[in-house]
Amino acid sequence: MPQLEQFDTYLSQVIWLVISFAVLYLVMWKTALPRVADVLQERQKRIDDDLERAEKLKSEAKAVLDAYEATAAKAHAEAQVILRAGADAFAAEAAVRHDEMSARLAQETAAAESRIDAARVEALANVRSVAGEVAQAAASKLIGAEISESDAADAVGRSIEERG
Repeated sequence: MPQLEQFDTYLSQVIWLVISFAVLYLVMWKTALPRVADVLQERQKRIDDDLERAEKLKSEAKAVLDAYEATAAKAHAEAQVILRAGADAFAAEAAVRHDEMSARLAQETAAAESRIDAARVEALANVRSVAGEVAQAAASKLIGAEISESDAADAVGRSIEERG
């Protein structure tokens, strides 16, 4: 077999393999691995810095949010005070207008009552005169005699006083 015939060169190949491996190991140990380690350290440092910055921004955002909520609460409280003051002013103005309207309605009611009383008195006076005329006409038709206006007015007055 031809593979086994190279046995004498096999030992030299193993020696060169060990020498090559040692040289490559030294080169990697002195040049490539420190660079990789530096890159990994730099990357870890950047990650740590980013996490620290994110934590700082998070605390700043929380402070801003707290300030916003405090301002919003203060504005809400001020709005409630303003609304309450407006409602009180509106209620006071409504009360004043209500009082003015009540006074005006009372005056108008009093004036209307006085007009009604005057109209009632006038109506009663007219009723008495009309009743007197009706009584004169009825008496002349029923008994055929003429009654004076004063007698008819007296009869109507007595009749109204008896019923009232």
